[in-house]
Amino acid sequence: MLLVASLGWATIQCGRFVLPPLVPAIRDSLGLSSFGIGLAFTAFGLVYALIQFPSGAYSDTLSRATLIVPGFVALVASFAVLGLASTAALFVLGVVLLGIGKGLYTPPTRALLGDLFTARRGRALGIYSAGTDLGGLAASGLAVGILATAALSWRTAFVPLTVLLVLVGLLYLRWNRETLEPRRVGMEPVATVRRLLATPAQRNLLVAYAIFFFVVGGIVTFLPELLVESGLGEGLAAGTYSLLFVVGLGIKPLAGDLSDRFSRLGVSIAMLVVSAAGVGTVLLFGGLAAAAVGTVVTAAGYKTQFPLTDAAVMEAAPAESMGGDLGAARAVFLSANAVGPAFVGFVAEVASFAAAFWALAGGLLLSAAVLSLQYR
Repeated sequence: MLLVASLGWATIQCGRFVLPPLVPAIRDSLGLSSFGIGLAFTAFGLVYALIQFPSGAYSDTLSRATLIVPGFVALVASFAVLGLASTAALFVLGVVLLGIGKGLYTPPTRALLGDLFTARRGRALGIYSAGTDLGGLAASGLAVGILATAALSWRTAFVPLTVLLVLVGLLYLRWNRETLEPRRVGMEPVATVRRLLATPAQRNLLVAYAIFFFVVGGIVTFLPELLVESGLGEGLAAGTYSLLFVVGLGIKPLAGDLSDRFSRLGVSIAMLVVSAAGVGTVLLFGGLAAAAVGTVVTAAGYKTQFPLTDAAVMEAAPAESMGGDLGAARAVFLSANAVGPAFVGFVAEVASFAAAFWALAGGLLLSAAVLSLQYR
């Protein structure tokens, strides 16, 4: 289950992260502005966020598989639509379907690993989260290949991804031991909210990580555009963007393991500051070398946060409601994440991508400051 859940996540994230390097091609092909692209990604993020709580809560009451299987179906449909998107409306439809599929898939698979790996939860979630970077690295290579081949449309990227996701879904069905339980059940959103807001420490965590996810939404969507604005070609920008995932692939399992042994909070605060320094490096110093170093430092800082946030929420949740609590917390985080691309797109329209990324660097420091309140 760890293997197939991580493979599924890597494939999904490849589809998500192949889009940012292709934004200029998508914009030219479909006649969208940077703000319009940002709004499309915001729609994706909001749908993804809204489905988190019901997906997690239903997986607690029914079975994890009951949500994971329809998630695969929605994701395959999304990739197929994006592969055929000849209009802005079809592009938006494909992106929204991606949000639905990810929302159905994510909380149940994370909760499933939480069920299976109780003693080394941080490490298991770190391995799973590294699927983001494996997928992102594959996405960068795919995008570079498409941009370097004039005969290929940006839509071509979704042909192999559709086939691969079908194969991973079949592998999940082959190995899954849970039954599908499609029936109507209730949820307890009020009780879930009360648990999440029970103490000042938990409230601080929600605020700090909501700010962090807002920042990440802007970084992962528009970093290639910032690099192009700073003077890199589209191919070099896409290649530099891939460094985010090279770093994350190795650092997430390590971060999860360290957080099992030491203070999750201390690791989180330190690495948020490191990430802000990385963004500042990209902005202050021109050229390929500074862009590469800054991207690596940015990634080293922010990629550590993902297994830490999941593990922190799971540890505070009762076993019987872990999926719902995780889904509700992620709904808060991802709602903030969804606003990030629209914010960066808007600031880029009225000022520049550099101005937007200075604000994102400040957001990372603000997140660290809110977390540091736990030490008072």
